[in-house]
Amino acid sequence: MLKLGRAQGVALAAALAREVPIAEYAPRRVKQSITGSGAASKEQVAAMVARTLNIPAESMPKELDATDGVAVALCHGFQLATPRMQTGHSGWKAFIAENPDRVR
Repeated sequence: MLKLGRAQGVALAAALAREVPIAEYAPRRVKQSITGSGAASKEQVAAMVARTLNIPAESMPKELDATDGVAVALCHGFQLATPRMQTGHSGWKAFIAENPDRVR
């Protein structure tokens, strides 16, 4: 078994034991969310993370795995901010009626 798989399993088990919500995203979904292309390179993802968060390039971590982690967090934030229609309801009128606190 791969070490990464073991670490992921332990992290998921710990979160479930504490009833911490879990969200998982496929790499292509994260890349699509951050760069607009599911086939983006790690360097492209890092560049867009820096641009999105307004971080100077020289301040970004050199390890691309670190920027991948930030990209996943950004992707999750984008997903939480995206309005979703509940089953059986359609259109903005229904969304606004059900979520008046989200309308400015």
